[in-house]
Amino acid sequence: MESLVKFVQNEFVTKKDFPEFSAGDTITVYYEIKEGSKTRTQFFRGVVIQKRGAGSSETFTIRKMSGTIGVERIFPVNMPAIQKIEINKKGKVRRARIFYFRDLTGKKARIKEKRS
Repeated sequence: MESLVKFVQNEFVTKKDFPEFSAGDTITVYYEIKEGSKTRTQFFRGVVIQKRGAGSSETFTIRKMSGTIGVERIFPVNMPAIQKIEINKKGKVRRARIFYFRDLTGKKARIKEKRS
């Protein structure tokens, strides 16, 4: 059964070439929104909190601050509406899932940038 699932994922799910990113990185996701018969491109810029799953079921969570309210959005990697992903900053964190980031405010909520 598992081999059948893997076969279907490899054959029918199209893989997009996105840059490699991880938790702590600040990225911008451009995705398409359909409103009636019109389509437009919207972007969501924030810090990656986690990446989870593997293969076609892989997802990543982005958190941004909208005023004083934190907004999180979960994107599937294989979502057809995603047009492109840009990496704005590479963050230096020591964990794969930075849920502690939700509780931080002000200067504590900054993530150090990785030197390249």
